[in-house]
Amino acid sequence: EVQLQASGGGLVQAGGSLRLSCAASGFTFDDYAIGWFRQAPGKEREGVSCISSNDRSTYYVDSAKGRFTISSDNAKNTVYLQMNSLKPEDTAVYYCAAGSLCSWWGPYDYWGQGTQVTVSS
Repeated sequence: EVQLQASGGGLVQAGGSLRLSCAASGFTFDDYAIGWFRQAPGKEREGVSCISSNDRSTYYVDSAKGRFTISSDNAKNTVYLQMNSLKPEDTAVYYCAAGSLCSWWGPYDYWGQGTQVTVSS
């Protein structure tokens, strides 16, 4: 059974940090790009960061550059999103997804269930 388990969300004050985890199982982890997406209330889902398969190149949306870091632990089949200097506008449900390529528009084959991140001002 394919599973992507996102965790690590929570409530944090502006300027704080959180580390999200995306634990994968049921598919060949190394063959997939893993992306992080978020959706705030009343807004469309947007891509935040992605780490490619193969060479594990990393990509960030402009608003995340310099604040967020995506990394992969292939031994644990887990991708992390370290989020620093959080802002209230980062508040959203964060999802991880697995696909063949990093793309803000997909397609992605598998999606996790989401983890809530709330940043208070």
